[in-house]
Amino acid sequence: MPETTAPATELTSQYINQVTSDLERNVKEQERITAEITALQSQLDALQHDHTLLVSMQQALGIAATAPEPAPVGGASVPSPRKKTTAEPRKKAKAAKPATAKQPTAKKQSAKSPAPKNDDAAKKAQPTLAELVRRHLTEQSEPRSAAEIATALGQAHPDRDIKTNVVRTTLENLVARSQAQRSKQGTSVFYTAPNPPEPTAAAKAEAQPEPAA
Repeated sequence: MPETTAPATELTSQYINQVTSDLERNVKEQERITAEITALQSQLDALQHDHTLLVSMQQALGIAATAPEPAPVGGASVPSPRKKTTAEPRKKAKAAKPATAKQPTAKKQSAKSPAPKNDDAAKKAQPTLAELVRRHLTEQSEPRSAAEIATALGQAHPDRDIKTNVVRTTLENLVARSQAQRSKQGTSVFYTAPNPPEPTAAAKAEAQPEPAA
């Protein structure tokens, strides 16, 4: 009896050691992959935040969107494979010729198509943030900060998402184009509308009344 139990005990100990080492290796691999996923998720969150900020700045500057939208998280959808239908298009083409009763539906669809153009025209007619900021500065008699301008525009246009950092960027662009003036009082920065140009000598001469004869 002791001779038969000894090999079985050794085999059991080998299995125990193998399972223990495999389990430790599995746990270490899970920890490594979890750390990589956490790092990649933080990078993705930072990129999404930067993308949102850049899009808002692009809208504030009135630039048409040219960059493609990022793919949704979870993987792109794979298109279904095309089926070989060589004879079906010919049958459909022959059947579509006598179908004259369906023509009015096509006219109805064409009559409804200009509706999105009206929506696009309404969006284009809406003033840009730069125009709103420039108009607000011309209506003020005292310098205003970016936060004050953002608060006033947000109250005047509650349907638009106006943020202070985007307004500050818009103001700096207006200053660069000489459409606004920038002044600093201590650590605070204020903005005003540009001064009107001084009248020329010819304009002054025209404004003076002519001497009586």
